[in-house]
Amino acid sequence: MCIVIIVVSNGVEEVEGIFCVAGGWSGGNASSSDMISNADLMWKQSVFSSTIAAKIAVKHLKKGGILTLTGAEAARNGTAGMIGYGMAKAAVHQLTKSLAEKDSGLPEGVTVVAILPVTLDTPMNRKWMPDADHSSWTPLSFIADKFHSWTEIFNSRPPNGTLLSIKTAGGVTTEEKH
Repeated sequence: MCIVIIVVSNGVEEVEGIFCVAGGWSGGNASSSDMISNADLMWKQSVFSSTIAAKIAVKHLKKGGILTLTGAEAARNGTAGMIGYGMAKAAVHQLTKSLAEKDSGLPEGVTVVAILPVTLDTPMNRKWMPDADHSSWTPLSFIADKFHSWTEIFNSRPPNGTLLSIKTAGGVTTEEKH
């Protein structure tokens, strides 16, 4: 899913921000019978959606806007038990860094950031992991507040190209820039 905030000025639609929050999870190591299909699914859910968001940004994001993609903290390291997931999220990290470079094709002054959550507190995660420690899950309101702030207050944004680790423990959420 991508969220787009549009401002209409003088009859022209200018997109302030594009927030690609698409994703999913699939496990499996190299010996898993469904490794290839899981990797394909993860690629479509994370990499394709992020690539589409980047293309939308080229055409519709205003100068100085913000593009956020969703990577994963786990993909900063090896992911032996979820290889397809790790490959796809690592590709999103690389896309973020590439889009942040000069001559990436994005409009002038655009900030590109990837959020790298551990586990988000979503209805599906609660359904499939009802006995997990939910105090270690990042509330969606935390993410939404960040996106809102980054849209409204330019100086609140992380630097262009940042991979922003987001970790929650005991109900307290912290960030680390990479």
